[in-house]
Amino acid sequence: MNSYPTQLDCAAVKLFRYCCRRLFGVKPFIIYTLLLTTALLSVNARAVPAFARQTGQNCLACHAGGQFPELTPYGRLFKLTGYTIGKRSIPLAVMGVFGASTVKGAPTTGAGHTANDGTLTFDTGSLFVAGKITDKSGLFAQITYDNYAGDTSASGHVFSDNTDFRYADRIIDTSQDLIYGFDLNNNPGVQDVWNSTPAWGYNVVPISTGFGSAVGPLINGTLASQVAGTGAYLYWDKTVYAEISGYRTGDGVYSFMTQGNGQQIYIKGENPYLRLALTHEWGAQNVMIGYSYFDVEQYTDPTRTLTNHYRDNTVDFQYQYLLDPHTFTAEITRTNETVNYGDAGALPDTVNSLLAKASYTYEAKYGAALSYFNISNSSNNMVGGTLNPMLASASEMAGQAGTEGWTPEIFWLPIQNVRVGLQYTMFDRVNGVASGLGTGTYNGKASGDNAVVFYVWGAFGN
Repeated sequence: MNSYPTQLDCAAVKLFRYCCRRLFGVKPFIIYTLLLTTALLSVNARAVPAFARQTGQNCLACHAGGQFPELTPYGRLFKLTGYTIGKRSIPLAVMGVFGASTVKGAPTTGAGHTANDGTLTFDTGSLFVAGKITDKSGLFAQITYDNYAGDTSASGHVFSDNTDFRYADRIIDTSQDLIYGFDLNNNPGVQDVWNSTPAWGYNVVPISTGFGSAVGPLINGTLASQVAGTGAYLYWDKTVYAEISGYRTGDGVYSFMTQGNGQQIYIKGENPYLRLALTHEWGAQNVMIGYSYFDVEQYTDPTRTLTNHYRDNTVDFQYQYLLDPHTFTAEITRTNETVNYGDAGALPDTVNSLLAKASYTYEAKYGAALSYFNISNSSNNMVGGTLNPMLASASEMAGQAGTEGWTPEIFWLPIQNVRVGLQYTMFDRVNGVASGLGTGTYNGKASGDNAVVFYVWGAFGN
């Protein structure tokens, strides 16, 4: 890579110092020390380092502009062929995220350090066991330590995170190119190779605010690390992708994929997940338009007699332009969910989710992204299942009314596998309205939920 311009360096340093002092109350030398330590640990690392050792490739081969986890066509091929390209090597790597965040309307008083008080801290870390098992099988398994785990104090919690086991083969000759495989995973959509699916597309930085406390469709992560899915897929002539999978409760023999994830969510029997996509590549560009369907019956009571029935229909789109020194990716995901509650007399419901993101990187070093979220729900969410007003808190019920906002972000990749970023999430609607929310945390306005997040994200392996 060419050396980056001095003018950009100066501007970046000034912005960096301002953010440290004004937004977080953190002295810049603390973060500089952190970055230097991270760089020294990471200087020999590439991509998810276990995969890099195996393939001999660097970040840019698999990740668009080096911006993990966004995949390039080569990265998608590597995943579809079962993580088997290259030679077997040490299948271990680690990832860590340091960050500081602050919410505009959050209380500023109270004892102890909290997750949103603007203090730079270690937030989360993961151990990856990933790589080639045989010539036709491989895995990606993640075990994560969350320093907050949804708590207001740094108590620490270890759990099974994204897991994806594959067996795959490829038939290629002058007349056809067919990849087919079988998959076992613990998060609907984590097996997908496009970043327009919720598992990989929107809000993938571990400490991001995302769309706040809004309750989105089931496919947006409700069942992550709670279920086990098995299925089969094929990819024909780099044009047609098709998959069918079935998901069940992640207990019994599958419990190793759901350890440490709090109270187990139970779903009834096998629940189908279907995925279709059309793709095309030309020159430095590639595009995908896809559809997925997820049908789930989830138990709502301890005796497992009542179920809520969820049907998620999702249409998604992704476009990429990859030509050094420019990288651009755009993604749009639209989900419509219908819910039929098991409670007698409860009316059916709808949930609509629109997530969009565009990102750009220059020389795989400097980048910016803009994300948009809009979660809207019908008023019937006030009744039925676990959201019955007799069971749910007022905030949970109010959160059903919808949330909308934007997240601009700037980031810098000083070396491969290290990303330094600054996000600002702006809420246009919270609990369905822009203002009149009462007093307290929200300060009477949706903008009371606005949040600033600074993060340092790195992966290490050598």
